[in-house]
Amino acid sequence: MERTGRQRRGKINNHRDPPFAKTLCLNAGGELESTDRKTDMPNTAPVVHSAPDILGGTPVFVGTRVPFRNLIDYLERNHTLDEFLDSFPSVSRAQAVASLEAAHEAVSALAHSD
Repeated sequence: MERTGRQRRGKINNHRDPPFAKTLCLNAGGELESTDRKTDMPNTAPVVHSAPDILGGTPVFVGTRVPFRNLIDYLERNHTLDEFLDSFPSVSRAQAVASLEAAHEAVSALAHSD
């Protein structure tokens, strides 16, 4: 059953992450960094994180309850990035693009690990 953007729309997350949460951040040089939130990372912009108390640990865009998987689902169904952003206005273009860059880096690292 296909869900509409309205049914999938995420809510703003107004509470702080527990100390064991993971976050993917963009640093000042535009490079991605992963951190456990116990570490303070100045000059970084958070992109995607997971915490056990947010959707059971599903990776979501920071400041939202929108799972990263929703972006992948939209793109798999031939929707554009703009359509995704229109359906999930709490996700910024920078977050979406940075998360796709991180996915590319992860796949590339796996492909070159042989």
